Amino acid sequence: MTHSNSKPPSPDEREAKLVAYRNHKMARSVRAFVRGNTVQFYEWLERKKGGSLPEGPEIWIGGDCHVGNLGPIANAQGKIDVQIRDLDQTVIGNPAHDLIRLGLSLATAARDSELSGVVTARMMEQLMAGYEKCFEEKTEQAEEFPSPDTVRVTIKEAARRSWKDLAKERMEDTRPHIPLGKAFWPISKEERKAIEKMFEVRNLFCHITSAGIGNENTAVKILDAAYWIKGCSSLGKLRYAVLLDTETAGGRKTARSLIDIKEAVKAAAPSRYEGRMPRVDGERVVEGARHLSPYLGDRMAAAAILGRSVFIRELLPQDMKVEIKKLPQEEAGKVAHYLGMVVGNAHARQMDREVKKLWKKELQRNRGKSLGAPSWLWSSVVELVADHEGAYLEHCRKYALRAIS
Repeated sequence: MTHSNSKPPSPDEREAKLVAYRNHKMARSVRAFVRGNTVQFYEWLERKKGGSLPEGPEIWIGGDCHVGNLGPIANAQGKIDVQIRDLDQTVIGNPAHDLIRLGLSLATAARDSELSGVVTARMMEQLMAGYEKCFEEKTEQAEEFPSPDTVRVTIKEAARRSWKDLAKERMEDTRPHIPLGKAFWPISKEERKAIEKMFEVRNLFCHITSAGIGNENTAVKILDAAYWIKGCSSLGKLRYAVLLDTETAGGRKTARSLIDIKEAVKAAAPSRYEGRMPRVDGERVVEGARHLSPYLGDRMAAAAILGRSVFIRELLPQDMKVEIKKLPQEEAGKVAHYLGMVVGNAHARQMDREVKKLWKKELQRNRGKSLGAPSWLWSSVVELVADHEGAYLEHCRKYALRAIS
């Protein structure tokens, strides 16, 4: 693991360091393990018997809808909405998978917060209630729903943020460079050249930044670039932070942008409709984002670096994630309801009235009298919590043995 006061590894030393850091992060808690282990979720899904889960309409799904992948996002005009903010796993698939993934994430958050199983059961009820509300005929503006206190604070903070806030949070500095250390590592000359070449592509910049959107004559200058150690499941893939200076035609206006370049790899999420999705993974991620999270998708683009597919977006000061360190019991149900609506809204915007009606009817099957959540959701979450608890302990055992040796 690399600390801020140690020398960042060279590009040749990256892989071993990233593997060690990922293992360390996933050993911190069950919740961290769940967030960083999408593959295990879908391995469990493969073992499920056919017909045990509802079959939803053929729409784009997030594929990895844990709590940390939802949050405030700004569009190019500065309007803020809470949407799905990480679409690496997006595919055309079964929307029930997003519900189960979010249910697992909420259940592990409840366990980390030492909330009882009764509270967790009520959270699953509220998750379903919030999700299903988006498919009611009267709900035309599903994005105008009230937020619980924990999320409302995040939205207010997002609305207040400026470029300086973004620079201090992401780079711990406001000067026009990327400081190497714990979060940013040096890149090779080959990588720098490939990044420069990518931004030479005409019209790329005008699709991804608030300064460039709609202005093909924007001049771009790369101030700095670094390898970005970010997230958990993405560790080990290509990830770059690029600091740009932009200037419109005539030099009348300049702006600074922080660009996130992330490698796109084959999704772990299953899809029966691969013929309807872009074959290039970067293009798949961008297309899924445009359907699920238009505030984000409309300012993303796909490209390639060193023969590997990537997707690119500008990080705006308002782009944040819902971070729940400790979930208060009085807020648990409201948070579950709210986040259910966020995912429900992402799904509902892809359906017409008749499809919404049929999907809501399918969701309500196997609904018990004593528990508001359908049995397929509750049993799935219970199985997954047990499955991930055991895998987490085994991960920690192996991590501890490696540390000793």
